Amino acid sequence: MDKAILILNAGSSSVKFALFQARSLEPLCRGGIEGIGSKAQFGGSSGREAALFDREALSESSNHEAATCWLLDAIRRSEHVALVAAGHRVVHGGPDFSTPVAIDDSVMAALDALVPLAPAHQPHNLAAIRAVATAWPGLPQVACFDTAFHRTMPRLAQIFAIPHELTDQGLVRYGFHGLSYQHIADVLPGIAGEAAKGRVIVCHLGHGASLCAMSEGRSIATTMGFTALDGLMMGMRCGAIDAGLVLHLIEQRGMAPAEVSEILNRRSGLLGVSGLSNDARTLLASEDPRAAEALDLFAYRVVREAGSMMAALGGLDALVFTAGIGERSARIRSTICQGLNWAGIALDEARNAVSASCISEDGSKVPTYVVAADEELPIARAVTRVGIID
Repeated sequence: MDKAILILNAGSSSVKFALFQARSLEPLCRGGIEGIGSKAQFGGSSGREAALFDREALSESSNHEAATCWLLDAIRRSEHVALVAAGHRVVHGGPDFSTPVAIDDSVMAALDALVPLAPAHQPHNLAAIRAVATAWPGLPQVACFDTAFHRTMPRLAQIFAIPHELTDQGLVRYGFHGLSYQHIADVLPGIAGEAAKGRVIVCHLGHGASLCAMSEGRSIATTMGFTALDGLMMGMRCGAIDAGLVLHLIEQRGMAPAEVSEILNRRSGLLGVSGLSNDARTLLASEDPRAAEALDLFAYRVVREAGSMMAALGGLDALVFTAGIGERSARIRSTICQGLNWAGIALDEARNAVSASCISEDGSKVPTYVVAADEELPIARAVTRVGIID
């Protein structure tokens, strides 16, 4: 029987999960539950233990707790897997959590206090932790933080030009997508060789999107800030915006803060500019000029922010695309790389069309790669390092 680690990544309407063999970290199974809160359904699973999960047993009315319990019940019944620990993606670690941590009551209290910094994500992350504690009492659990990877940024990259007493209270640039960036930092040396140790920009482009400037595999700058609203244009989020515009909406247009938040977080980005969809695939298939404008703006913002990342790095030795859009959209990658030709990026369009691992021309000054995102494996590695498994 395999001792296994369960990894949970709980979103607002989904729970992604993975099972890893506790010693070798061999992936045993990956899958997801979608539509939580409306019409929950098992999105399927893959791997040699995929048969553990009976999609018919999942109720459409399942909430996060019920969905997590369904997963745990399936694992408990298994004759091949013995669960020894669980690891969780937690979006915000605040100023104090810069490394993975074993979860206890004091940790949960501290993470609850951080909910106002990530209200769209943190409650769901913590709900999954509580569901495991209820359904499987005594099972060791570890929290891994999306913000932690960026704590290596220099102080000047972290602070805003606001009164220092606010900075001292933790109002700083935290950055997000850290688990995705950690995975790239872990695997890139085997893909890019020596270039991985140099000046690297990683483009995490999905429904949420950000860039990270890495040197020696460590974060030195990123586009997201105090919240995940900053930086690049995203599926529904506006990204970087003039704070005066926000004040204008409140003071001159009479909008309540909650209404402004709804506009900036859920009615902007690709959805807001196109008026059609927050899904890049839908916009790529559309002939509506607003769809084209939204995609062009998305690419333009990536190019603009990539320039700022290069300034922080002092140059560029490698470019990496990851996450849904970054991995799958040859057209968007091509548009971005065309905008960065001046930096020495020479795309091989044939390689790009098939999303090859290396999509740049041979001899390109800046090699360019496509690397599959994996937020679960870094969490599994962290669980083994925390020391909670015998």
